[in-house]
Amino acid sequence: KIPKQIDSDTLKIFEAGNNLHELISKVFDSKKNPEIELLEEEMPFKQIEKDFIISGRIDNLILAKDQNKKILVEVKSTKFLPKEASTTHIAQLQLYMHNLQIKDGIILYIQKDNFQTKSFDLTYNQQQAEEIIKRFHGLHHCLKLNIIPPAESKLIEEKKWMCEYCEYKKECKEHLIG
Repeated sequence: KIPKQIDSDTLKIFEAGNNLHELISKVFDSKKNPEIELLEEEMPFKQIEKDFIISGRIDNLILAKDQNKKILVEVKSTKFLPKEASTTHIAQLQLYMHNLQIKDGIILYIQKDNFQTKSFDLTYNQQQAEEIIKRFHGLHHCLKLNIIPPAESKLIEEKKWMCEYCEYKKECKEHLIG
């Protein structure tokens, strides 16, 4: 099935997020932060598996000079600052850390209306990263067989909100009923 076209309101939200990411990169690269060095921004990410490729874009790679430690930073713009990091954001950063063999990461949330921030430090967890890759293999298997994968967002309470934004929710509902 061909994905539906993205509406203009959604495009505006994405563009606002991109602008916030650019702002954070400028802050990391600023002379006002001599303890941090921006090594990379908007890094393409590619992990080659047996018969498919996982790809994405890593927001920032910084060097904490005082510890001589490389840290991956994943920036998320949000309406409200969360109490804890989202499991999907943790999974994303774990996959990136696994691929680049970097042991430290930060998920940085920015509240869109007032630019307040909240960060969550993350340490690489090999078992978690391997589970994420295993999940990709399961999804790829479903795609190859042209079957709908398990509706995991419907099964996990904290992920149910995702169904509202899914472009396949109608097909998913029909699949569960049929």
